[in-house]
Amino acid sequence: MQGILEGSIPIILWLQQFSPALDVPFKAITFLGEVDFFLLFLPLLYWCLNRRLGARMSILIPLSGYVGAMVKVALNQPRPFELDQRVRALVTQTDRGFPSAHTQTTVVTWGYLGAALRRTWLWVVAGLLMVLVPLSRLYLGVHFPTDLLGGYVIGAALLLLFLRLEPAAETWLGERGLAWQLGAALVLPSLLLLFLPGADETAVVSGAMLMGAGAGFALERRWVGFETDGAWEQRALRLLLGGAVLFGLRFGLKAAFSTLQPELTFHFVRYAVMGLWYAVGAPWAFVRLGLAQPDLTPNPSPKRRGERVSPVGTGKG
Repeated sequence: MQGILEGSIPIILWLQQFSPALDVPFKAITFLGEVDFFLLFLPLLYWCLNRRLGARMSILIPLSGYVGAMVKVALNQPRPFELDQRVRALVTQTDRGFPSAHTQTTVVTWGYLGAALRRTWLWVVAGLLMVLVPLSRLYLGVHFPTDLLGGYVIGAALLLLFLRLEPAAETWLGERGLAWQLGAALVLPSLLLLFLPGADETAVVSGAMLMGAGAGFALERRWVGFETDGAWEQRALRLLLGGAVLFGLRFGLKAAFSTLQPELTFHFVRYAVMGLWYAVGAPWAFVRLGLAQPDLTPNPSPKRRGERVSPVGTGKG
């Protein structure tokens, strides 16, 4: 395997000959696979454009993050700059290399959006990002081509499994009571973390978001029932208000927990609280403040649960 990795070093070095001229655009492109991007993108989708689609993607993306982290820890593959000192790491990376999480997340995110919304222009955007985001990882010196290949394969497999299994799983859970839904949200992420062969920050964040958001979605449907209809001014205020609290929790709890041990446990608590705010706290606040209208049928029927996702911006998403 090391021979294959060493053989791909010239590709990375050839790309890096265009540095620093292309540093800024490639760093901007790679941001589309970062946690900070999804902390902006998912609230925009869930709070402002299409609640159902946002909720589904809020499960898929952390699941993908967990699987990628598990493979990274299990295979323990190096980064290019660790193997060859000629390669410059143009961004900071401290975890293992294989697979490329940016590539994997790009495939599941934009592939799911394309499959759900079925818009030609969206598939064009998805195709471009599935090329450019992985390419940025090579240019920045943090991945080998084999890492990208692993991200493509694992991402595509997860996407196909989610598209096949999610509708039945959603219907099954929807037919159970709140206790079942909360139990699934609490137990399944906990079991996932038990199977991880070692502590990993990405896996902890993914499990925490799955737990917090999963429990929040169940509570939101039972007690709030908000929808994304409304004037664009209202939607913008939702994003500004909800986002301010979300990032306040992220950095405020980080400061509050900075001296507490074990570190990963409080890391988990921080992101679980953020998931709860994102999924149920913010929607409750939006309804109370008149920034969103409650759905008159907060516990939709199985027939409604199984209908196709409506396009972004059509309201009852």
